[in-house]
Amino acid sequence: MLSSMLRFISIFLFAVTLSPSIAIASSDSLSLSNQIQPLAIKSIILDIAVKDETMVAVGERGHIFIFDEKNTPKWRQVLSPTSSHLTKVFFITPSLGWAVGHDATIIHTQDAGLTWQVQMSSPEIEKPLMDVLFFDTANGVAIGAYGLFYRTANGGKDWTPEYHEELLFEEDIAYLAELKAEDEALYLSERSTLLPHFNRIIATNDGRLIMVGELGLVSVSDDKGVNWQKLDFVYEGSLFNVIESNSGFYVMGLRGNIFQAGLELNRWDQVMLPTKSTINGAILAKDGGLRVVGNAGVILDITANGKGELVTQRQGENLVSIARDPQGHIWVAGTKGLFELK
Repeated sequence: MLSSMLRFISIFLFAVTLSPSIAIASSDSLSLSNQIQPLAIKSIILDIAVKDETMVAVGERGHIFIFDEKNTPKWRQVLSPTSSHLTKVFFITPSLGWAVGHDATIIHTQDAGLTWQVQMSSPEIEKPLMDVLFFDTANGVAIGAYGLFYRTANGGKDWTPEYHEELLFEEDIAYLAELKAEDEALYLSERSTLLPHFNRIIATNDGRLIMVGELGLVSVSDDKGVNWQKLDFVYEGSLFNVIESNSGFYVMGLRGNIFQAGLELNRWDQVMLPTKSTINGAILAKDGGLRVVGNAGVILDITANGKGELVTQRQGENLVSIARDPQGHIWVAGTKGLFELK
């Protein structure tokens, strides 16, 4: 079993950095009639998704915004079927998308974000989902805190939980095996808390999946997440994002830690940054490098040869997500809403 101190540290980091820098408690209920608020665009926004001409942002209290370059303002809030914080949004086509969040909530749109329906919500488990990925219009997975992992084969009409024991520490596998023989109820209780938090999952250009999370978790799957291989990694802190570049992969997380690897994922080199702020979001730059955002309002460029440079810093806010709109403009989201990066 993980030492009590290690478990305490991981739970503490989870509380202060998951969806990084907002509280984990569920939102108060809101009626549909008072959801649409002029200042909602300045509230906490946690993710931006782009698929061709479709661009959608999500955040606290179930807020959802759609982007239209022709309108003023360019972002318009739409009705949401949930008041739970939404942490991630993903589109497999310009029309079909899903968003996930607290209370193990999954919502779905079929019209580019104009309207949404709840596919799953489980407040009783008191755990947030942190990411969602679809491989086609029918098959996808959603991941989250303490090893939450759900799979669908019918576009989200049904979601089936999976438990990926292969991502446990070896001592936890032995502990659970012993506990199961002695106390089934306690076994099920402990089983639900021992896996690390799964924070981000992506599909690679060569058909693999990479998932990163708490306690330096970097894992790879060759079969769409049915089985996972946990990689030996050089850092034990939480990782919040992974992105593929032309030459390999970057992972990023707590205290300004960014690491770069080739396509084989067999060697990780640290990218040196002029900051210790947690790094949350990233997009590819045209020159093969990255532009990343993080806590304390930092915006940095990572060159293709692995050098980090501070572009600007916005005091008093944490930046969580960054995206490029269909016209090539860059948008950033965080604790003070959405803004265009000039």
